[in-house]
Amino acid sequence: MTKTVEIYTDGACRGNPGPGGWGVLLISGTQRKTLHGGEPETTNNRMELTAAIEALNALRGRQEVVLYTDSRYVMDGIREWLPNWKQRGWKTAAKKPVKNQDLWQALDAAVERHAITWKWVRGHDGNPGNEQADALANRGIDEL
Repeated sequence: MTKTVEIYTDGACRGNPGPGGWGVLLISGTQRKTLHGGEPETTNNRMELTAAIEALNALRGRQEVVLYTDSRYVMDGIREWLPNWKQRGWKTAAKKPVKNQDLWQALDAAVERHAITWKWVRGHDGNPGNEQADALANRGIDEL
């Protein structure tokens, strides 16, 4: 593995559901790369997941990653819910289908390819990486 890649991800939605965007800041040493995109009708949770998926899929080869997100949904899903959902055949504890299963499965596959440390940051709290990811997510909406 090479040097650690720092990733900041964020999702945004104007209305929930409504037009949404996702943004990513990748930092490796002195190199920075940004990614963003949007969907005309989506939810904030889908955009948060999409940001993490797009970020991890943009990496070449197996990387050591520190991924920062301000989404409790993504953090709780990755750390707590995902293993149980898989064990139960993608059903919740209440035996209902997992919401956003397509994206959770895509994130699960992307996670398998890297060594990731997940970190939660408070959104809109002055963290430069998170602020830039937020701006990129909003740009994704603006460019729809």
